[in-house]
Amino acid sequence: MARRPALAARHRADPGDEGRRLSASGRSVWVTNPGGAAARASLPRVDRALCVLLLPAPLRRFILRDQAEDLLRAPGVVAVEPGRVPYGAYGRLPRALAERIARAEAARVRRALRGAPRVVVIFHALQEPVARGLLDASPGAELWYWRWDRYERAYDASPRLRARLDELHDRAARRAALVPAVSEELVRLERAEGRDATLVPMSADEFPAPRGGGVVAISLGHLGRRTDWALLRTVAEELGDELVMLMAGALHEDESAGDADFAAVRAMPQFVWLGSVSDAAAARLILISDVGIVPFKAEPFNDAALPYRIIKYARVGRPTVSPALAGVRTWARAVTVAEDASAFAAALRGHAGARLRPDEDLRTWALAQTAREQNAPLWERLAALGIHSERDKR
Repeated sequence: MARRPALAARHRADPGDEGRRLSASGRSVWVTNPGGAAARASLPRVDRALCVLLLPAPLRRFILRDQAEDLLRAPGVVAVEPGRVPYGAYGRLPRALAERIARAEAARVRRALRGAPRVVVIFHALQEPVARGLLDASPGAELWYWRWDRYERAYDASPRLRARLDELHDRAARRAALVPAVSEELVRLERAEGRDATLVPMSADEFPAPRGGGVVAISLGHLGRRTDWALLRTVAEELGDELVMLMAGALHEDESAGDADFAAVRAMPQFVWLGSVSDAAAARLILISDVGIVPFKAEPFNDAALPYRIIKYARVGRPTVSPALAGVRTWARAVTVAEDASAFAAALRGHAGARLRPDEDLRTWALAQTAREQNAPLWERLAALGIHSERDKR
């Protein structure tokens, strides 16, 4: 049995839906996921569908999601997500087959609407056949052809597909009563072809806008059972948007499973999870950071160790903030020891902006900590045993 398209409509949301609910003026709109329960169920017909947005992708992944959601707040505006056949197929299938599928898709949308729409909105030239099917059955309805890219000049399109895109673009643009275009250049291009266009730039309402201006810290290395997730959680809660924490290293989630602090940290936007990185990439991540951290638990296994990352941070002129671990004091020149989470947060805050003024003395000190210099006691012992080094031959 043919599946109905996912339709934005007034209906009770199934708990399995993965759509997004909007409300305005006491009205709820639900845009379903085409794979969700609502798409499989028998949807009620829509009252007063005056404007139909044919979305080229599920709403949650649509590049113009903000503006689509804004329009969906108006009574009579509904949205249809892609059906079983993606719009991209209309440009690649044989023309006759593509047209037949488009007519069937348009018929399914019409059946879900109560009455003819007054506006059909498309966002890509490949949607023109479905829009045409709706418009031909809705006398007096107008087409809006939203231009947010030069679809007809797609760099990855074959010559055959590009010719088809040119045709569909021209047909949509000529029929459109309104051409919202996201850039002045797209407006100019349409007007050069004798068609009017209206500048409607893009928005990013849901994109996070942290104020920043605080500290950028980096944690380099293993993330798992050694990590003090409670410390990181408390520090992040105290610093809030002042903090950006780059987490560069393999994350062993199985080692922290069931840890509420770990779960909280994973959900915090201040933490950017980068996974394992090469030494070359790590050095450049340190370059854009103010300070490095050692986020280890204060326990016997960690207490006596000398974390390797300290010297790596220092070679790029960045100090380290660490819990009160005995081993880190070996490199006291490079480390600020924090007795508790508040002191840790304060130490990080104190390094805000240091990426613009690296500690050159610290860098010089770190670069002098070569293997040859560190191994001096071993070479002395070898010399005492009569085993001469390359150094002795110089």
